[in-house]
Amino acid sequence: MRTPTSPDVLSQLRAEWRRLGRSPAARHCLCRLRGAAHQLVPCHVRDLHGLVEALEPTGGLDTLGRARVVELLLEHADDPLVRRCLLQTLLPGIVAVARKLRFGEGIAESPSSFLADALCEASDLLAEWAGQKRAYAAPDLLSALRCRLRRRLLSEKARRAELRSVPERPAAPDPLAPGTMAHELAVAAASGGTATRLLYARCVLDIPTSTLAAALGVSTGAVRRRMVTAASSMPPAWS
Repeated sequence: MRTPTSPDVLSQLRAEWRRLGRSPAARHCLCRLRGAAHQLVPCHVRDLHGLVEALEPTGGLDTLGRARVVELLLEHADDPLVRRCLLQTLLPGIVAVARKLRFGEGIAESPSSFLADALCEASDLLAEWAGQKRAYAAPDLLSALRCRLRRRLLSEKARRAELRSVPERPAAPDPLAPGTMAHELAVAAASGGTATRLLYARCVLDIPTSTLAAALGVSTGAVRRRMVTAASSMPPAWS
């Protein structure tokens, strides 16, 4: 089954690895690995590119031999070139993990972007686990990668669902509902004198005292005195 994603990322990584894996630095790196565990590195391998080829199912190593070499790579993954070698080895597994997660269908922008995110997450994971000694390094790494990507998908899905949902807001209370002071003032103002209407305008309509004074042609002090007089005549329950 063909991977439903642009081959650009994978082809670029493979092209880069053909150069890096055969470089002098890669040959020196292989010598260090062979010095650490001579019996694990096949004698015909001359560089890290050849080591990745040897780790393929048709590379000549049995399952146990491949597992031990990957364990060795993770143990020495503090070296960026060894980490890159390990990432190249895990590429088929990383693609398989992305496929199991349906390439983030419905969440990721595209299969290609999800695969790119998976590769970045795998690189971060390798850096975090560098130096560890794990007998089942490859399946452990891929399992951890799948869990991380799945958590990210679930988190993003929940975030989008939250953004789509419109929280129900309780209706604002009616400030002029019967029984409120504003309602009583409005009733009183409708049938009362100027002082009561002033009190209503100031306390309910929030019209400044200075504006009311200017409209009546009196001082602000006079307006305040009238409002005090009106308030003192209100029922005690809401005055």
